[in-house]
Amino acid sequence: MLIASLTCQTLLVSQVPAAHRTLEVLLLLARSAGPIPAATMARELEIPKSSLYHLLAAMQSKGFVTSITAVPKENSLWGLGVSAFEVGSAYVRHEPLEARARPVLIALLNRVGGLAPLVGHLGILRGSDTYYLLKESSGGPITVVSEIGVRLPASLTASGRAMLSYMSAAQIRALFPNVEAFVDRTGKGPLTPKQLKALLVTERKQGFSRELGMVTRGHSSVASAVFDHLGEPIAAINLVYRDSTVEESKQATLITAVQDSARELTKRLGGRLPTE
Repeated sequence: MLIASLTCQTLLVSQVPAAHRTLEVLLLLARSAGPIPAATMARELEIPKSSLYHLLAAMQSKGFVTSITAVPKENSLWGLGVSAFEVGSAYVRHEPLEARARPVLIALLNRVGGLAPLVGHLGILRGSDTYYLLKESSGGPITVVSEIGVRLPASLTASGRAMLSYMSAAQIRALFPNVEAFVDRTGKGPLTPKQLKALLVTERKQGFSRELGMVTRGHSSVASAVFDHLGEPIAAINLVYRDSTVEESKQATLITAVQDSARELTKRLGGRLPTE
């Protein structure tokens, strides 16, 4: 029985060698600590270099891998692309993420809801947008555009940048290659790749992101990223408030609460915080 099963598996693999090699490349990149030279991939997977380059080119065209450096080919570094990230995010979105995040989000609003009218969200990345999966309110009157199912430019939202700040430079370039990729809603926020990069560097160092009137005038938000088992950002938790209701002295309390909640959800998902 075992021999028959192994024979069947071997036959299936031999019938779709390109698919098998594609999966091997993805698994190798997913398990690595960072980008890998093409020559290393060819050696470890025992794939002829010429075949590997054709395979990488096809995978790059669909966004599953990205080239970090240029020629020569043997020394070029390759990492996972945005499409691979989206597939990984889709897995945890299919139920575990929302089910495990809801009590964390409710606890967050219970913790800080007395400070001011607040709205909390769980957001994920969909391409260059932030997509909101969950929403909880503290009960006070506050109108926000970030409702469940709404997509907003990730470069403007605190949730989006909280995740983007932990992505590779190549992934950021793929999402925001030029000024045409940026959106201006209120006259505030990054409008060029250079401006976004500078903002992401700052927000990664401080461990949270802040959005001050970039999405809706008179409203601000703070957010912190949630990580998977590889230390990659898969979601973000945020709090939105009207500027007039939150004094400067209260903002530090909101930031700490959001960070604690993001760490708690990371733990519940079996994730780990990224290493610097």
